[in-house]
Amino acid sequence: MTKRPRRNRKSPALRAAFQETSISPANFVLPLFIHEGEDDAPIGAMPGCYRLGWRHGLLDEVYKARDVGVNSFVLFPKVPDALKTPTGDEAYNDNGLVPRTIRLLKDKFPDIVIYTDVALDPYSSDGHDGIVREDGVIMNDETVYQLCKQAVSQARAGADVVSPSDMMDGRVGALRAALDAEGFHDVSIMSYTAKYASSFYGPFREALDSNPRFGDKKTYQMNPANYREALIETAADEAEGADILLVKPGLPYLDIIRLLRDNSALPIAAYQVSGEYSMIKAGGALGMIDEQKVMMESLMCLRRAGADVILTYFARQAAGVLCGMGSK
Repeated sequence: MTKRPRRNRKSPALRAAFQETSISPANFVLPLFIHEGEDDAPIGAMPGCYRLGWRHGLLDEVYKARDVGVNSFVLFPKVPDALKTPTGDEAYNDNGLVPRTIRLLKDKFPDIVIYTDVALDPYSSDGHDGIVREDGVIMNDETVYQLCKQAVSQARAGADVVSPSDMMDGRVGALRAALDAEGFHDVSIMSYTAKYASSFYGPFREALDSNPRFGDKKTYQMNPANYREALIETAADEAEGADILLVKPGLPYLDIIRLLRDNSALPIAAYQVSGEYSMIKAGGALGMIDEQKVMMESLMCLRRAGADVILTYFARQAAGVLCGMGSK
């Protein structure tokens, strides 16, 4: 037998030398749930995650993340029902929760990277990512008009990367034009290019109370059965000026991550969503799996598939492992 692949696996030193994929805290973006209150509120469906008080709890979480090398964050607001409207106008209030939070974080940590979510669902009384017509249709162009105002407001506050997660047609080009018109040429766009109508989002929607009040999101989010359709979205987002392409969810869609990696020179992001996180947490709590090992393997798999950055609720915990500090 002349071919023995095991020869290259026979010692830790050889395995390390030939390892094809690496991962570091620099690859992580930590999602942060924020709310208007002062106290942190635990999220039942996401053990270890909280709606953070937008001043004290938020700052403490960012301090801890930076201690283990995580310097990128994405903000998701829990908006009071009283501020929700059919057109989601609170989304572009310059004194709203997200702009205030951006300014606070940039004042305390000027070197961090702040990603923002561009979508109407946290602000909509209907719970959809877009404006709903009387007959229940999600209106595309009217929604994009609102999203442009939202992205400009976030950029004005100091956002580094705006991230349209709405899946409306043409929104990347419209956002780029709106940002450039206001002088925000250096603000990047991370487009949710292949965002699927997935069942893995449940815990997230509990965290933000953003479930649709009727129907589902299948007329704008992608069909989980579709593969080639992701190439259509990729071509459109590239042509419209996206800087980063994102796939969501992550682990169940490794083939889509690889598809985008093989067909685009742009950076690829993957979102390890709330359902993925909660399954690993639940399995670990029940003793069915080793939480830490499965966590690290899942993140490595996302990197191996082609993700340059990973949005993950495990960011601080995984970075602690990589830094030799356990699950700090």
